[in-house]
Amino acid sequence: MSLLVMRDGDRRADEQAMDALRPGGAAAPRTFDPAMVADLPEPARRYFLYAITPGAPLRLVADIEMTGQLSLGSKAKPNYLSMTGRQVLRLDGFVWRVRAGGRGMWFSGSDGYADGEGWTRFWLYDAIPIVREGGGDDIARSAAGRAVAESLFWAPAALLPSEQVRWEAVDGDTARAIVTVAGHEHRVELTVDPDGRPRSVSLMRWSRENPEKTWRLQPFGGTIEAILEVDGYRVAEAVDGGNWFGTPDYFPFYKARVTRISLHPG
Repeated sequence: MSLLVMRDGDRRADEQAMDALRPGGAAAPRTFDPAMVADLPEPARRYFLYAITPGAPLRLVADIEMTGQLSLGSKAKPNYLSMTGRQVLRLDGFVWRVRAGGRGMWFSGSDGYADGEGWTRFWLYDAIPIVREGGGDDIARSAAGRAVAESLFWAPAALLPSEQVRWEAVDGDTARAIVTVAGHEHRVELTVDPDGRPRSVSLMRWSRENPEKTWRLQPFGGTIEAILEVDGYRVAEAVDGGNWFGTPDYFPFYKARVTRISLHPG
């Protein structure tokens, strides 16, 4: 198979997965009622009352355009690259298509999780494969953790209590969502301000971003730097995130700034 055919195949696979994650012609969605969260731990209740206007349709899918920065370096030398991206996100899947770099060096590709399968596919100059990984429980589990965590940034209605999602208290400003995706429980902590504005999201994510390159649970998370309002929702406008969140080794290798977002029923 030629590299050109392979690259075109990756693009088509991304588009098909994004289309599958977007909603079809579903019936009118339910609307948000504060009674839905009355029994949740106080920080989670504050978050939902801040994030969703009473009576707003429950929109479970986010379609996002973003700019920002990516680092391929270290905390000491992050060497940030400018990036533009497009993402379709819901609780059980996402596709993130990105281009990063400048005229001297740039790469493009996608991370994703759909239909129980995760992948990472990136190309240098749209011509040379850098990494093309997919399949297997490890990548799926890691990608599913990202989908759950980022839903707290951009698709808050997806984290309302359900058979898939339950909440427990951590402290006065932090609650933990326990979400089952990809056959695993993902335990994501949300910290909020007194008014319910989300401040940070963190989890022990299945990852091999460590010196040993060994798959294991390790800290991951991010902070919400700005909020925007759309269709009766308050969601993240600016997010910084990375590995080893909450430890001295943390640095935000990912800085996303939303330029457009639309929310849809699931």
